[in-house]
Amino acid sequence: MATYVNNLRLKEIATGAESGTWGTSTNTNLELVGQAVGYGTEAITTNADTHASTVADGSADEARAMYIKYTGTLDSACTITIGPNTLKRVHIIENATSGSQNIIIKQGSGNEVTIVPNEKRIVYLDGAGSGAAVQDAGISSSAATTGKAIAMAMVFG
Repeated sequence: MATYVNNLRLKEIATGAESGTWGTSTNTNLELVGQAVGYGTEAITTNADTHASTVADGSADEARAMYIKYTGTLDSACTITIGPNTLKRVHIIENATSGSQNIIIKQGSGNEVTIVPNEKRIVYLDGAGSGAAVQDAGISSSAATTGKAIAMAMVFG
């Protein structure tokens, strides 16, 4: 029986399982690793106050990407919950929504990070389950600080 408890939600094949078909599962996993280090765009439903971005078990999805660009039209701030709440990951998140509204990134009941319109911010998820928190890595496209300019240039171009 396969499990999906790792941070990339890849299929973990049990010893002796999938005889003759492990290659298909392995190839899918490799494609998902490629997606995880890439770029994804996720549209928020127009004027939504909440949105869920879930990394699916063993299948492609935009939330798997390291760089997530959120689009859509908002008339108020939107809280985006990234799940599952056991993921320990780093994300670069861009608020490319229209309507001049903030997006708030959360994972569980812990800390949240607010991203203003047209900002890109590096955050990390602590994966602590129901109390999971999102932490600000202190690097954004809107506020350069001494010692971070090189990292920002590498990330944001």
